[in-house]
Amino acid sequence: MDTNQPIIVKRVKKIAAGHHGGAWKIAFADFAVAMMAFFLVMWLMSSTTPEQKKAISGYFQDPIGFSESASPYVIDLGGTPTPAPDKTLNPEVSDQATIDPQTLTDEQAAQLFEQLERERLDILLVELQRKINEDIDLRPYKEQILMDVSRDGLRIQIVDAANRPMFDLGSARLQPYFEDILYIMADTMRSVPNKISVGGHTDAKPFASNAGFGNWELSVNRANAARRALHAGGLSDDKVARVAGYASAALFDRADPYSPSNRRIDILVLTKRAQQAIEGAPEADAEAAEAAGTSVAPTGKPLRESINVFEQGVLQFNDVKN
Repeated sequence: MDTNQPIIVKRVKKIAAGHHGGAWKIAFADFAVAMMAFFLVMWLMSSTTPEQKKAISGYFQDPIGFSESASPYVIDLGGTPTPAPDKTLNPEVSDQATIDPQTLTDEQAAQLFEQLERERLDILLVELQRKINEDIDLRPYKEQILMDVSRDGLRIQIVDAANRPMFDLGSARLQPYFEDILYIMADTMRSVPNKISVGGHTDAKPFASNAGFGNWELSVNRANAARRALHAGGLSDDKVARVAGYASAALFDRADPYSPSNRRIDILVLTKRAQQAIEGAPEADAEAAEAAGTSVAPTGKPLRESINVFEQGVLQFNDVKN
C-alpha cells in the first residue's frame, strides 16, 4: 500500500525580476513629457525679447485684463500687443479699441504725442542694450556706454576709461572698437524718424599743442568724427540736427575735472520738442514760441497727423526689431 502512494510535485513559476505590470512606463512617460515641457519653456525664454517677457508676465498676472486691452496672443508674431486707450486722455473713448486723434483736445493730443515718443525711445534703449550685450566683442565695453531717457530724448554717453580710450591721445582718430559701437548704434537709430545731436567733451587738462588749437577745437573734431562713423554705419546726414563741441564746459565727473570719464561722446536721440529747440519752431507756432522764449510741440492738425505717424512708426520699428 505504501508503494502505491501518489507523488505530488509542486512547480513554482518564477517571475522575472523588475517586472511590475508596466506601471513604470506611465511614470517614465510623465517624466519625459515634463522634461520636454521644461526645456521648451527654457528655449522660449532665451529667445524672447524683454518686451515679449513683459507681455508674458502681464498675461499671467491678469489674463482677462490682458486679453481685453491687448492682443489675445501672449507672443504676437506679427508685432507687439496693441496698447489699450489711455482713459486719462479721453474718458469718452475709453471703451473703444483705439483713440481717434481728431477727437482729442490740443492738450490731450500733446500728452498722447509725448507718450508715444517716450514709448518709442524706451524701445530703442532696450534694443541698443540687447545688441551690445549680444555682441561678444563689445560686451567688455558696455560699462562705458551709459543710456537714459530724459525729457529731451534718449541720451547715449560713451565715456573714456583709463585703459580704453575712444580716441588716440590728443587727436580725433577713432579706436576700432569705438567705431564698432557707433556702427551698431547707427544701424538701430536709423529705424526711428527722430533726429540726433552729437556732442564732444574733453577733460579739463589743457591741450598741449600749437596756439589756436585747444580743447574746444578737439571736442568739435571728435564729435564730427563720431558723426562720420554714424554715417558710415548707415545713418543719413539729414538725421543729424547738431554737431557741437563743449570742451570741459559740461563735466561728467565734476568732483574730478581730470577724470577719463569727462572725455566722452554724447549722442542724443531728440524728441520733437528738443528738435524744435535746435531747429526752430514751425511757422504756425513761431510767435507763441518767441513770446515764451522757448519752442513747443506742434498743436492742432499737424500734431494729430504726427500722432498717426508715430503710432505707425512704433509698430514698424517693432516689426524690424523682431
